[in-house]
Amino acid sequence: MSSSPFTSAHRLYVKSLYKRYLKNSLDWTIQRNLWRWKAVQIRAEFERNRNVHDPRALAIILERAENDLAAMKHPDPYIHPASPDGTKWERNVPPVMGPIYDHESEPAHH
Repeated sequence: MSSSPFTSAHRLYVKSLYKRYLKNSLDWTIQRNLWRWKAVQIRAEFERNRNVHDPRALAIILERAENDLAAMKHPDPYIHPASPDGTKWERNVPPVMGPIYDHESEPAHH
């Protein structure tokens, strides 16, 4: 039985990073049939680095992954309708901040 050179905390961190990548890509493409291709690409990238055991090389890979994830983070992530601050009808549309009724464009009554 071979032992892994990495701790369970390391494995949890990599799983968390993978999940964050998937979630972020789903924020950009809500339709699952279109998103699936991107999910396969993300999985392939993680699998490509699966056998890296050098701690320094792995630290560089993980730092690069965190930076890439931060750079492509969606500015308005999807929030499930049943979650707090979720929306049932539109994707987190901010409220209109202007006046509801423009009184100045109404003709003056004399």
